[in-house]
Amino acid sequence: MIRVEIYSKKGCCLCKKAKELIHKVNAEVPFSFKEVDITASEDLFRKYKEDIPLVFINGKKAFKFKVDEVEFRKKIRRELIKSSLSRVWSKKEHFS
Repeated sequence: MIRVEIYSKKGCCLCKKAKELIHKVNAEVPFSFKEVDITASEDLFRKYKEDIPLVFINGKKAFKFKVDEVEFRKKIRRELIKSSLSRVWSKKEHFS
Protein backbone atom coordinates (compact mmCIF):
# COMPACT_ATOMS: atom_id res chain seq x y z
CA MET A 1 0.00 0.00 0.00
CA ILE A 2 1.26 3.45 -0.87
CA ARG A 3 1.77 5.76 2.12
CA VAL A 4 1.19 9.51 1.86
CA GLU A 5 2.03 11.77 4.80
CA ILE A 6 1.56 15.50 5.13
CA TYR A 7 3.30 17.63 7.73
CA SER A 8 1.02 20.56 8.48
CA LYS A 9 -0.53 22.69 11.19
CA LYS A 10 -3.97 24.08 11.91
CA GLY A 11 -4.75 27.43 10.31
CA CYS A 12 -2.35 26.94 7.38
CA CYS A 13 -4.14 27.81 4.11
CA LEU A 14 -1.59 26.00 1.94
CA CYS A 15 -1.94 22.91 4.14
CA LYS A 16 -5.72 22.97 3.78
CA LYS A 17 -5.48 23.14 -0.03
CA ALA A 18 -2.91 20.34 -0.10
CA LYS A 19 -5.09 18.09 2.10
CA GLU A 20 -8.16 18.75 -0.06
CA LEU A 21 -6.23 17.75 -3.18
CA ILE A 22 -4.82 14.63 -1.51
CA HIS A 23 -8.31 13.57 -0.34
CA LYS A 24 -9.68 14.18 -3.85
CA VAL A 25 -7.07 11.87 -5.40
CA ASN A 26 -7.46 9.35 -2.57
CA ALA A 27 -11.16 9.04 -3.42
CA GLU A 28 -10.08 7.70 -6.83
CA VAL A 29 -6.81 5.94 -6.02
CA PRO A 30 -6.26 3.86 -2.88
CA PHE A 31 -3.40 4.85 -0.58
CA SER A 32 -2.96 5.30 3.14
CA PHE A 33 -2.96 8.89 4.34
CA LYS A 34 -1.54 10.29 7.55
CA GLU A 35 -1.52 13.88 8.71
CA VAL A 36 1.25 14.94 11.08
CA ASP A 37 0.52 18.08 13.10
CA ILE A 38 3.91 19.72 13.60
CA THR A 39 2.60 21.71 16.58
CA ALA A 40 2.25 18.47 18.56
CA SER A 41 6.02 18.34 19.06
CA GLU A 42 8.54 21.10 19.68
CA ASP A 43 11.12 19.23 17.62
CA LEU A 44 8.78 18.83 14.63
CA PHE A 45 7.67 22.45 14.87
CA ARG A 46 11.25 23.72 15.04
CA LYS A 47 12.30 21.51 12.14
CA TYR A 48 9.34 22.08 9.76
CA LYS A 49 7.70 25.40 10.70
CA GLU A 50 9.04 27.12 7.57
CA ASP A 51 8.50 24.16 5.23
CA ILE A 52 4.80 23.29 5.44
CA PRO A 53 2.93 21.74 3.92
CA LEU A 54 5.47 19.02 3.34
CA VAL A 55 4.23 15.87 1.59
CA PHE A 56 5.98 12.51 1.61
CA ILE A 57 5.11 9.55 -0.62
CA ASN A 58 6.43 6.25 0.70
CA GLY A 59 8.86 8.12 2.93
CA LYS A 60 10.32 10.32 0.18
CA LYS A 61 9.79 14.06 0.13
CA ALA A 62 7.50 14.75 -2.83
CA PHE A 63 6.18 18.32 -2.35
CA LYS A 64 6.93 21.39 -0.28
CA PHE A 65 4.59 24.39 0.03
CA LYS A 66 2.31 23.49 -2.89
CA VAL A 67 0.99 20.20 -4.22
CA ASP A 68 0.45 20.09 -7.97
CA GLU A 69 -2.40 17.70 -8.79
CA VAL A 70 -0.97 16.44 -12.08
CA GLU A 71 2.45 15.79 -10.52
CA PHE A 72 0.88 14.20 -7.43
CA ARG A 73 -1.11 11.80 -9.60
CA LYS A 74 2.04 10.95 -11.61
CA LYS A 75 4.01 10.20 -8.46
CA ILE A 76 1.20 8.06 -7.02
CA ARG A 77 0.90 6.15 -10.34
CA ARG A 78 4.66 5.62 -10.39
CA GLU A 79 4.54 4.16 -6.87
CA LEU A 80 1.61 1.91 -7.82
CA ILE A 81 3.57 0.57 -10.77
CA LYS A 82 6.66 0.01 -8.63
CA SER A 83 4.69 -1.88 -5.99
CA SER A 84 2.94 -3.98 -8.64
CA LEU A 85 6.23 -4.88 -10.28
CA SER A 86 7.70 -5.71 -6.90
CA ARG A 87 4.82 -8.10 -6.12
CA VAL A 88 5.11 -9.77 -9.53
CA TRP A 89 8.86 -10.12 -9.15
CA SER A 90 8.59 -11.64 -5.67
CA LYS A 91 5.95 -14.14 -6.88
CA LYS A 92 8.18 -15.08 -9.80
CA GLU A 93 11.09 -15.78 -7.41
CA HIS A 94 8.90 -18.08 -5.32
CA PHE A 95 8.00 -20.18 -8.37
CA SER A 96 11.57 -20.52 -9.64
